[in-house]
Amino acid sequence: MKLGDVWFSALTEAENNDHMIIVSGRTEIEPFIQSGKFKERVEITWKYEPDSKGMPTEKTSELMEEAQTALKRAMEKDKLAIFTGIYTGDGERTWVFYTRNIPAFGRTLNEALAPFETLPITIYTEKDPEWNEYREMCELKGQDDDCEIDEYDDSPEE
Repeated sequence: MKLGDVWFSALTEAENNDHMIIVSGRTEIEPFIQSGKFKERVEITWKYEPDSKGMPTEKTSELMEEAQTALKRAMEKDKLAIFTGIYTGDGERTWVFYTRNIPAFGRTLNEALAPFETLPITIYTEKDPEWNEYREMCELKGQDDDCEIDEYDDSPEE
């Protein structure tokens, strides 16, 4: 399976105020969804001191981009995990991955972020074999079908 790097951007509102959340979602990943191998969702959240619009400072944003690049490169090198989404706004950035193996993801995350000073991140994992979070994110995209996926089929291959 070849992993492309096509993304869409959308805006949504924060739940508690009128800040906007910038959403970036990856498209053209249906073969990975349909493989049934990536059943665990990992969300890495970085809380930051927001500006008046809920966004990070330029310095914080640059550091986030460096960490994001390191994570993406490490996780996708051997397709341990697929990087699917980014939410930025209202004082936090969340990176969303779907992985095959949580313990290996944790080890790889530690290795990828080792060159950085301790980062203010939290990690949340959840079984999500039907890619529900990804489907919800894709609803923000609108009518373009690049992000549409077929229904998940967990039946064994014949």
